[in-house]
Amino acid sequence: MGFSCGIVGLPNVGKSTLFNALTATAAAEAANYPFCTIEPNVGRVAVPDERLEVAAPLAKSAKIIPTQLEFVDIAGLVRGAASGEGLGNQFLGHIREVDAIAHVLRCFSDGNVVHVEGSVDPIRDAETVETELMLADLESLERRSLQMIKRARSGDREVKAQLEIAEAVLADLREGKAARGVVVEPERQRDLTALQLLSAKPILYVANVDEENAASGNAESERVAEYAAQRGARSVVISAAIEAELAQLADPGEKCEFLAALGLDEPGLARVIRAGYTLLNLVTFFTVGPKEAHAWTVERGTKAPQAAGRIHTDFEKGFIRAETIAYHDFVLYGGEQGAKDAGRMHLEGADYVVQDGDIMHFRFNV
Repeated sequence: MGFSCGIVGLPNVGKSTLFNALTATAAAEAANYPFCTIEPNVGRVAVPDERLEVAAPLAKSAKIIPTQLEFVDIAGLVRGAASGEGLGNQFLGHIREVDAIAHVLRCFSDGNVVHVEGSVDPIRDAETVETELMLADLESLERRSLQMIKRARSGDREVKAQLEIAEAVLADLREGKAARGVVVEPERQRDLTALQLLSAKPILYVANVDEENAASGNAESERVAEYAAQRGARSVVISAAIEAELAQLADPGEKCEFLAALGLDEPGLARVIRAGYTLLNLVTFFTVGPKEAHAWTVERGTKAPQAAGRIHTDFEKGFIRAETIAYHDFVLYGGEQGAKDAGRMHLEGADYVVQDGDIMHFRFNV
């Protein structure tokens, strides 16, 4: 897969319930006590995309294969995690391995579910976790920068360039600012990424509300939305409890009735998945034919040969060109042949940047 989103938050905010609903399994134990998830659980979920459902019949595809995202359920963080409280070091290590963070915030009251801080306050909880990530980054980067300084003095230009970015990040961290706010030139982004900073990861805030507020949210989820907007982040509202119930319904008709009764147009999980997909800056291209209609995931800005390599490494090695039809044209002209007849199929070379919704056929030689 290559693209993963870690589900984080304080204990008992609904992380494992959300994960179970996302993957429709009971792989992650949801229990009313801290640290019930000791090892991260990993699940892959299909990304909802109606374009695939529309394109497949036009090509008379025998089956449909959606693109997927990987979600990792990471055990609850607590205040002091950066200094080893709870299972802090282990949990922070798991966060370091994911590409983005889905931060679940408790926006409901329930006397039967204890809150590790004693009260419900999603903004306080968000700042608690963010602080732990920044403290972990600060400690790690201060230690590593000393080594960089020694190597830079010896004339290592690559390390010297990375040290410049490290010092800029350290300055922000010491002022209580997350590393994701540091702006670097596009050609320097790789140096920033190489620092593997926890607080640099893109973040999605998931406001977990009770059943009564699943459709419209509540005052706490509104606070979360404002908090996210102030930081240039995104937020979604869900009820993890409802999503868990919904995941147990196998019949599509029953699911629709269940959602309608609650005033919902779609599962909240669909919004979480799509938001996670956007958070990771991903786009989808399709390969469509009689055997299958298949959606593929690549990062925005990916060129045609690398997109071909997502299907098979031989496609990238022997890439010649790509036959490309925009999704809109594919549908408008009734499929591949109609688009070709209308002159809407384009032959693209190695410098072509894949666009979201492209329907592609790769020519290659190995």
